[in-house]
Amino acid sequence: MIRNSTYQETSFGFQQGITPGIKYLLIANAGVFVLQYLLPAFNLERNFGLVPYAVSHSFAIWQLASYMFLHGGLMHIFFNMFALYMFGTDLERQWGTREFLKFYFVTGVGAAIITTLLQVNSTIPVIGASGAIYGILVAFAVLYPNRLVYIWFLFPIKVKYL
Repeated sequence: MIRNSTYQETSFGFQQGITPGIKYLLIANAGVFVLQYLLPAFNLERNFGLVPYAVSHSFAIWQLASYMFLHGGLMHIFFNMFALYMFGTDLERQWGTREFLKFYFVTGVGAAIITTLLQVNSTIPVIGASGAIYGILVAFAVLYPNRLVYIWFLFPIKVKYL
């Protein structure tokens, strides 16, 4: 599909609905968030959050991906998922679902690897999709530098200046 380049540079995709990859990620994150609070005895944060010491010493490799689906509270998941929707939708439309999801997981796992390498003896769990979200934000800024984002819904600023 060919789009008008002015349209790509100046408007967000709210009018076109949610894309499949974003929908899957929102559902998965919301489902795990509900499980975190319904099953506190399972201590999901300790077992599935990124604990660098467990990854480096006990080979808990699954934590490199599972930590992305755990969140520390309602505002944490809200802002992560809001940014995913706001900035990821246009990336998924441009790249396709498969490539978008690959990028999301590569940036999220990459953030986990860097965290593990920098804090190899830390026993404090790291949770949240922020590593993947930062990857999305950078990709969005590279592809759409002139898009306007409204800070506190009031002040317009181009993405390239953020």
